[in-house]
Amino acid sequence: MTKEEMLEIIRAYGNNDKDSGKAEVQIALLTKRINDLTSHFDVHKKDHHSRRGLMTMVGKRRRLLTYLMKKDIERYRVIIKALNIRK
Repeated sequence: MTKEEMLEIIRAYGNNDKDSGKAEVQIALLTKRINDLTSHFDVHKKDHHSRRGLMTMVGKRRRLLTYLMKKDIERYRVIIKALNIRK
């Protein structure tokens, strides 16, 4: 992920350019990295070290989504719909 892509995501989901601590921003950044790694595994099927990192990111995103769901269900629903996480 390039710095420009990261800034674009932070601007879209944060309050300002430096608001990377908001749960929605962290979830969006993790989703972007997860999607990039998922396409990487189509080519490199035996890359198990990166797959472990992917599983770590998926778990972290799940914990952030659980936190957001308990804290504010409306923000949770908005981020789920915006990122198209749940099918």
